[in-house]
Amino acid sequence: MAKGYWIARVTVTDPNEYPKYVEAAKAAFEKYSARFIVRGGRYDAVEGDARPRNVVIEFENFDKAVACYYSLEYQAAAAIRQACAEGEIVVVEGVD
Repeated sequence: MAKGYWIARVTVTDPNEYPKYVEAAKAAFEKYSARFIVRGGRYDAVEGDARPRNVVIEFENFDKAVACYYSLEYQAAAAIRQACAEGEIVVVEGVD
């Protein structure tokens, strides 16, 4: 079965509050056995618009990736993130 991934592009608007989101999100990521593939780091926007923070998170499968996003644990963390950052998150299915 193919893995599932979150691809997130983020602009942190309040760097003092963002660590609260990171801490709050840990419970959801642990519950769904998330593995960070990319978490910030260097990037080169070779085409199109970019955001300064790029994240790729791997899950056992697509359904678990979606379930993590909609979980009560993550939705509590998302409310914090949405108050201190702008961005996009897409959930995608990987290749077998």
